[in-house]
Amino acid sequence: MISLAAEQHANLHRLAPELHLCLFGILVMIVDPFVRPQNRRVLGWLGFIGAILAIFPAIHVAMENRGMAYNNLINTDSFSIFMHVVIIGTAALVILGSLDYLDGEGLQRGEYYALVLFAAAGMGILAGANELVTAFIGLEMSSISTYVLAGFRRRSPASNEASLKYFLLGSFATAFFLYGIAMVYGATGTTQIDRVQAALEDALNAQGHLPPLAILGLGLMFVGLGFKVVVAPFQIYGPDVYEGAPTPVTALLASAPKAATFALMIRIFYVSFGSAAGFWFWAIWICAVLSMFIGNLAALVQTNVKRMLAYSSIAHAGYILVAFAASTVFGITAVLFYLAAYVLMKAGAFLVVAHLGQKGEKRLEIQDYAGLGSKQPVLAACFSLFMLSLLGLPATAGFLGKFLAFQAALDGRDPRFVWLVVIAAINSVIGAYYYLRVIVAMYFWKPNKDYVPAKVAPALTAALFVAAAGTLYLGIFPARVLGFAKAAADSLLLR
Repeated sequence: MISLAAEQHANLHRLAPELHLCLFGILVMIVDPFVRPQNRRVLGWLGFIGAILAIFPAIHVAMENRGMAYNNLINTDSFSIFMHVVIIGTAALVILGSLDYLDGEGLQRGEYYALVLFAAAGMGILAGANELVTAFIGLEMSSISTYVLAGFRRRSPASNEASLKYFLLGSFATAFFLYGIAMVYGATGTTQIDRVQAALEDALNAQGHLPPLAILGLGLMFVGLGFKVVVAPFQIYGPDVYEGAPTPVTALLASAPKAATFALMIRIFYVSFGSAAGFWFWAIWICAVLSMFIGNLAALVQTNVKRMLAYSSIAHAGYILVAFAASTVFGITAVLFYLAAYVLMKAGAFLVVAHLGQKGEKRLEIQDYAGLGSKQPVLAACFSLFMLSLLGLPATAGFLGKFLAFQAALDGRDPRFVWLVVIAAINSVIGAYYYLRVIVAMYFWKPNKDYVPAKVAPALTAALFVAAAGTLYLGIFPARVLGFAKAAADSLLLR
């Protein structure tokens, strides 16, 4: 009886971040009816406190109690801890950047912050799942929350369209993922990620090849997960959803779900199907090339900054796949570091767009950014930093992320990787045009006299400061975070 109680106590400690997020999400919804409409901003601060507590005390508790939880369904290891910091940190930034946006749009409601917290909890489960059905539950928990958030501007046809597209296509993708789980279970007799690894290795030793049903299941799961990370050819919904959703929600959609889903993909591809790398390598290679070309070439012709950044996120998924394809521990390290850098610069960029869009998000064209360097020099400098980091300029997080990704691919001296890196480098040059075009507009185009940006509020200032400081820190002093990423990669049960 005592050992059972101790085990349950340990399980709760290992799930401390998710428990904090869910409890504060519920608390926000309980308090909401008792708060006057003009005071609902306090609900945002309550949600922000919940996210901060989920990072510092809760993740520390989880770190002190590493191990499997609930009969090996959840794996609280260094890999999971690293991803929790990335995901929950992004949620905290988004909440902080949403406070004034929701006031301006007349959408200040408690359920917004509750949904962000619930989505982050689902992504945390996704990143720490050691069992495929548990991963599915985390995927649905985050997906349902983000479906609602995408349509939060209820009076906007574009937001309604985004929510509906995201829901319909997301449902199809989830069905593929679930059907893939069924195939893997049929081939191996288990859905636990580490046991699938052992079952496939036994089959390979006994039969000389992997079960075709398991390979088919992996392909179906990749379709479902490819949709969530917005890689080509599963990217078709992304730009429309990102453009139509409220911009702070787009900041969340473009960063945290991508990080959580890549974490699950690493567990499935590297741990469960590490012995099948010969099968999935070319799928990753082709998707990386398609994502980089489609994302960058489509972004070239965009005049809407929000839509341009949406296509940019597709290209960056391709860069991450370059490191993913390496199939090495250093490749995992590069993916994790890139994700940490990516969420900072992408979330920061979208929060700037949210501020400059004004009420109704009517100021999203590049022309609207003309002369911003003279109107709001600090904000323009901050946005320029995010653009240059996304481009991959030295001394920024984006540069080091790309450098590590390319290095991971080239370490094997395989011609297949050499060509992949060459293609990635070409795409980086293509991407330079549309990133620099925005900077040129801010500093060299004639200012638009009809448009005067509002003053940046303190909450948004704090969010942008954290994102900008993090972008510079990872670019100039990367050793500490890189060490954490290496420890996270080493904690995976690779063979």
